[in-house]
Amino acid sequence: MRNINITDKAISKIQEVLSSQNMKYFRIKVKGGGCSGFQYVFKSDNEINKNNDLIFDFKSLKILIDKNSIEFIDQAELDYRDELIGSSFSINNPNAKNSCGCGTSFSI
Repeated sequence: MRNINITDKAISKIQEVLSSQNMKYFRIKVKGGGCSGFQYVFKSDNEINKNNDLIFDFKSLKILIDKNSIEFIDQAELDYRDELIGSSFSINNPNAKNSCGCGTSFSI
């Protein structure tokens, strides 16, 4: 079974973002591009594509990942980092062979 893990810090930040935007869901998508071949896309959403989206529940938070994207991030962990140079979501992806320095793109 496909799965993704999310840290408590990321869950908290996502809930904060969704609440401030009056949105229901947080979507994680993988698309071609970035400096390493693929890149992660994070966005708020109010719609579920019942034919293509997988829904993951974390403490009453619903994460949407389309069927194509989960193939690239299966067993990965989403975290939220708050550092001196800025804050952002990051994915620790065991499927990635390489990733860029900023952590937003990867190759398989």
